[in-house]
Amino acid sequence: EVQLVESGGGLVQAGGSLRLSCAASGFTFDDYVIAWFRQAPGKEREGVSCINSRNGNTYYGDSVKGRFTISRNNAKNTVYLQIDSLKPEDTAVYYCAAKEWSDYVLSPSDVDYWGKGTLVTVSS
Repeated sequence: EVQLVESGGGLVQAGGSLRLSCAASGFTFDDYVIAWFRQAPGKEREGVSCINSRNGNTYYGDSVKGRFTISRNNAKNTVYLQIDSLKPEDTAVYYCAAKEWSDYVLSPSDVDYWGKGTLVTVSS
């Protein structure tokens, strides 16, 4: 059974940092690109960043470049999202997602598997 389990969300003040984790199981980690999406209340789900588990290629959405850093630990089948200089507009549910045999996924319609999400709330 494919599982993507997010953790690390919480309440943080603006300017602070968080590190989200996505633990993957039930599939061959190296065959997938792992992505982070987010969905704020009343808004569409947005692709934030993704990383190719095989070659380490990374991509970022324009709205998060310079503040978000994605990384992976293949030995632990885990992908991380470091979020710095948090802003109130970063408040959202952050979802981990996976797509097989691709270098890139930042469109929700392209995702094969989803996690259940972790809530990040940034107070001003």
